[in-house]
Amino acid sequence: MQTSANISAKKRLWGWFFFDWASQPYHTLLVTFIFGPFFAGVAAEHFIGTGLDEKAADAQAQSMWSFALSIVGVFIGLGAPLLGALADSSGRRVPWVFGFSILYVVGAFGLWFMLPDGSNLWWGLLAFGIGFIGAEWALIFINSQLPSLQSDKGTGAISGSGFAFGYLGGIITLIIMLLLFVEQGNGKTLIGLDPAFGLDAAQREGTRIVGPLVAIWYAVFMVPYFLWVRDDVSVDTSRPSVSAAFASLGRALKGLKSNKSLTSYLASSMFYRDGLNGLYGFGGVYAALVLNWEITQIGVFGIIGGISAVFFSWFGGRLDSKLGPKPVIIGGIWILIVVCITIVSMSREMIFGIPLAEGSSFPDVVFYICGALIGGLGGTLQAASRTLMVRHAKPEAPTESFGLYGLTGRATAFLAPFLIGITTLATGSARLGVAPVIALFIIGLILLRWVNPEGDRS
Repeated sequence: MQTSANISAKKRLWGWFFFDWASQPYHTLLVTFIFGPFFAGVAAEHFIGTGLDEKAADAQAQSMWSFALSIVGVFIGLGAPLLGALADSSGRRVPWVFGFSILYVVGAFGLWFMLPDGSNLWWGLLAFGIGFIGAEWALIFINSQLPSLQSDKGTGAISGSGFAFGYLGGIITLIIMLLLFVEQGNGKTLIGLDPAFGLDAAQREGTRIVGPLVAIWYAVFMVPYFLWVRDDVSVDTSRPSVSAAFASLGRALKGLKSNKSLTSYLASSMFYRDGLNGLYGFGGVYAALVLNWEITQIGVFGIIGGISAVFFSWFGGRLDSKLGPKPVIIGGIWILIVVCITIVSMSREMIFGIPLAEGSSFPDVVFYICGALIGGLGGTLQAASRTLMVRHAKPEAPTESFGLYGLTGRATAFLAPFLIGITTLATGSARLGVAPVIALFIIGLILLRWVNPEGDRS
């Protein structure tokens, strides 16, 4: 077993990068482009079978998905700061990542058992939630290791490169799913093959295999992380104390009163990251329910967005290192606001109130462009946000600081799905249901005004 003393800085950095590579498919394949739309389609068909018309069934399916994401988001948010404080009280982070990796793998694998007849929709949501909790809680500890990899001024490029590497992994797994597994309406994959390994297209096994594929991918590619990343041996690694963790958390929360920039940043990111998660959680669902895309078409849309994310994240990281993270965040939010307005104003029949010819492909083209911007700017925004948090994090307790970051990122994680669910039910429209995301971005943009680009430590 290698110790931290004989692991090079380059290996440690690549080990840290491999978490993004291993974990990104959960977000790419399960949240956005494969399982999310699959769940929405199965749920909509189930509700049509109960007597609802198509529009009402679509709204009911989107609401079910949104409320499930809300509940999971609350659970993640409540646990994030305590976990961070526990880790800082012992100085250990890698064992926590390992524990939450088990949740990730078990939850993702369990998605195989959600049946296409809609008879066990709640099982699908439960398995998804378990895996998502594991992914998000592990990310808290991964983020807290970023300050130790490079000086503050170099974290922008590292954070952006990590996200770019992760999105590349997401693209590859998405391509594998589309070419070899996901069945179209004719039972064939995108390149005309039967689903691999003799999977039954009639039972949607080619699509349902996405859960086990994501689980296996993660288990394999987390190996470099656990081989090359070690906890800092100079830090006390005593048994974590719950009472010490609560005391540390209490001090951190009280300290926000005197840290205007950090408080403003946490509040701002709470809203704009929630808006971004809303786009990720409902982009594929919107395509399935509003534009009536098949999952294979949604997957191609995902590949375009993923490729865009790779380049935008890498370039955004360089821009972050040159200009600082705050200008990058502001620019990204403004463009995403325009994207959201476009999405809400579009259907198969019209765009911005202008009628379209029957069968027009213009909405598809526009949504592909929107997808490229959401994927690209989403990666840039997340990477720059992580960098700006590093500038605000306490050097002596980075996991605690990122626990607060995780709390604010998830404290209102229920809000976007909840507002989307309520708006969808109130309007009876899956398209108009996405409108609350615009308000979340605007609030986040306003609160950024009081954020010091160099952080409180300046």
